[in-house]
Order: sequence, then structure tokens, then C-alpha cells
Amino acid sequence: MNQDFVLDAKGMACPMPIVKTKKKMKELEKGQVLKVEATDQGAKQDFAAWANSTGNELVKTTENGEVLSFWIKKGE
Repeated sequence: MNQDFVLDAKGMACPMPIVKTKKKMKELEKGQVLKVEATDQGAKQDFAAWANSTGNELVKTTENGEVLSFWIKKGE
């Protein structure tokens, strides 16, 4: 999947991956995609809930060993 930007949140504990993502999403334009890489297992639920509550779209989630990847499309 293509992305416009990549955010490395590996090694960060909750809530830092979400905090960093929220900050980066403010820099994106509607329709752009941010890929976030994290190692906090709680991020799976956190990103789904956060995207849903903010009007952004969690397009894809993958897991490769310890690394979770999330593709989030900027909404309104």
C-alpha cells in the first residue's frame, strides 16, 4: 500500500504512538495516507478507536514480528 509519509513510533508506549500520529496528521492534507510503525500491542485497539473518533480512516493494519503497521487516510 502506498503512503505519503511514514511515522516511526517503534519502542514508544501508549499513548505516545497516538500523540505523535495526531500531531503528524495535522500536517497532512485530506486524502493523504500516513503509515505508522509501532511495537506497542495496545496500538491495535488504540488506532482503530482513534481513527473512528477523529474522522480519519484506518485503511490497513499489518503485523510483521513485533512491528505493527497502520495506514491511516486523512479525513475531513
